[in-house]
Amino acid sequence: MAKITAADVNKLRKSTGAGMMDCKKALVEAEGDFDKAITILRKKGQKVADQRADRDSSEGAVVAKINDDNTRGVVISLNCETDFVAKNDSFVAMANQMAAIALGTNSKEELLASDFEGMTVADKLIEQTGVIGEKIEIGGFKTLEAPFVGSYVHGNKIGALVGLSAATDASAEIAKSVSMQVASMGATTLSYKDFDPAFVASETEARIAAIEKDNIELGRLGKTLKNVPEYISMSQLTDDVLAKAEEAIKAELKAEGKPEQIWDKIVPGKLERYISDNTTLDHEKCLLDQRFIMDDSVTVADYVASKGDLEVVAFERVSLA
Repeated sequence: MAKITAADVNKLRKSTGAGMMDCKKALVEAEGDFDKAITILRKKGQKVADQRADRDSSEGAVVAKINDDNTRGVVISLNCETDFVAKNDSFVAMANQMAAIALGTNSKEELLASDFEGMTVADKLIEQTGVIGEKIEIGGFKTLEAPFVGSYVHGNKIGALVGLSAATDASAEIAKSVSMQVASMGATTLSYKDFDPAFVASETEARIAAIEKDNIELGRLGKTLKNVPEYISMSQLTDDVLAKAEEAIKAELKAEGKPEQIWDKIVPGKLERYISDNTTLDHEKCLLDQRFIMDDSVTVADYVASKGDLEVVAFERVSLA
């Protein structure tokens, strides 16, 4: 049998990240054959992976990468079981390596089949499962292409990509700021215009029912009742609905004895409040209709418009939660 030297062990350890004793045992079993030793370690990883297949892998690291000309981005999560492993420098470094590879792929399946230091990404994950002793897998995978793409990652836990309609001097700032919005507020669609009518109708019914149920208890306790909105999205506020709302506001002002000559100063503000009260779904789910986290006096759409002739055309988000 070939003599196993410290240099052989260190070479295998550097190549696989496995512990010294595991590397030595693998080399002994492989009778000094380096490739066979790697196969042995990989089989151990597969065994551990099979044993831990049902484990929860909700920890990990989220990483975003953008290409050199800012026209393509990717955000992925490398998932593991514990926060201890997720914070390990070598684990985060591996996540960054895999994200760099992912930048040139179009799907999680393509990423898993890609080369990673002489083996596939899928095999590397199996190997590292054996090395670390935890379930390791690619969780989230999102790509985005646009004339300008920017990104933001919060604490290795949430990552976002934002695509803009053009590359200008302001694009980098806008893309980062809006990516922070996406990461923080968790929008699911760009605008209320993208909502499916059936979804809005279902949400409206559910939300009104929930408020009415709460009001029964609030009334029993003698507390102030919550406002029950008629609508929850701008997609429901047709010109006819808004015209009727305006007429109702004017009728209210007349009943209060407000002089008609000052109505024009009062009606716009009350109508804006009516719209705000009846678009809660938009505020929660629609990126462009959300209040901007850096200045809640404006929406995200207002902020982007203030920076020039640019539009947000798409966004993606990956979160460990």
